[in-house]
Amino acid sequence: MGFLETMQERGMLAQVTHEDELRAHLTGAARTAYAGFDPTADSLHVGHLLPVLGLRRWQQAGHRVIVLLGGGTALVGDPTGKTDMRQMADAETINARAEHFKKQLAPFIDFTDPKKGIVLNNADWLLKLQYLPLLREFGVHFSVNRMLTADSVKLRLEKGLSFLEFNYMILQSYDFYHLNKHEDCSVQLGGDDQWSNMLGGMELVRRKEQKQAFCVTLPLLVTSEGKKMGKTEKGAVWIDPNLTPPFDFFQYFRNIDDSMVEQCLFYFSDLPVAEVKRLGALRDREINDAKIVLAFEATKLVHGEEEANKAKSMAAGLFAGGAGGKPEAPEALVAAKDLPAGDAVSVVDVLVLAGIFASKSEARRLIEGGGLSLDNEKITSTTATLDVARLKTEDGVLVRKGKKSYHTLKLA
Repeated sequence: MGFLETMQERGMLAQVTHEDELRAHLTGAARTAYAGFDPTADSLHVGHLLPVLGLRRWQQAGHRVIVLLGGGTALVGDPTGKTDMRQMADAETINARAEHFKKQLAPFIDFTDPKKGIVLNNADWLLKLQYLPLLREFGVHFSVNRMLTADSVKLRLEKGLSFLEFNYMILQSYDFYHLNKHEDCSVQLGGDDQWSNMLGGMELVRRKEQKQAFCVTLPLLVTSEGKKMGKTEKGAVWIDPNLTPPFDFFQYFRNIDDSMVEQCLFYFSDLPVAEVKRLGALRDREINDAKIVLAFEATKLVHGEEEANKAKSMAAGLFAGGAGGKPEAPEALVAAKDLPAGDAVSVVDVLVLAGIFASKSEARRLIEGGGLSLDNEKITSTTATLDVARLKTEDGVLVRKGKKSYHTLKLA
């Protein structure tokens, strides 16, 4: 089955330019597509997975992919979806993040053969551009009137859009032009919120090179409240296991809205279409079985089968009622040198030191709301203490935050 057919069957297509022309283009030979990722954080997150998995499907269909790391565009900052200007990082930080992104993407895409896939960094050409030559050669192809109609720009006009950010569309468009000219890349993949930026590049290629160029976007996954997927009360759901442990990653998908199960199974698993539809049709208590399958498949995709099995077993132990001993949970360590002298320590203090809570006020609020337990014993006082000796045991102390977040607290 071809790329477009697979994507349509799994509900992974949002918008496509020149669809009939693209279908013919893809039947002629192996083609090259790219997707860009700006290293604006220390790790990729669940939201980044959508275009990554689009590239994965493209490669599985027998085509070539380019992963473009935005070492250059990250110096400007994409205003798309932002109500305020992004916090700027220095070039050294951006380069370090780009290298980390490259490692994170390797499990999803085959880079062993340049004919199948490569990784590039747009800093290699964007930093060499001269301002006046760029304006003279490329500025004429961009209408300010049209740029102002882009959603990424309109959202910011009332609050203020810097001229720096206004240039982002031109730089992203130049990327497509450069990749078309030097890598014979004819397709750009991206999230549907990138549609306006992507059209600029496609049109630049068609005008300047008189060659075929196409845009394909993937739908944005949003919750029933209309919020983008990949966010929790703790923040983003990261791909980096040091930022979001595999168990927490598993639990994120285990606890998504019922209405999202089928769509997420199409995205984050390779299960056959019939099986996805069967699981997605489950209702009431049975939908939990489908969520467990989804959580396992998504965790396997990102962290591997071994970690997925561990997370699944851990979750089964935690929610089995606690019979037969204390289950395992992700470890949260506190250094002995950070603890005050004495045999007991404040529960609030030790949980903050271990990173389970970001602040003492956050810990106190949960205690006051009746949502914190240690070894299945509810903590009712914000001045409660914990014997340090309990932290030194092999099992540590099982910390439950709310109904679904667990950690094993131990002494480092």
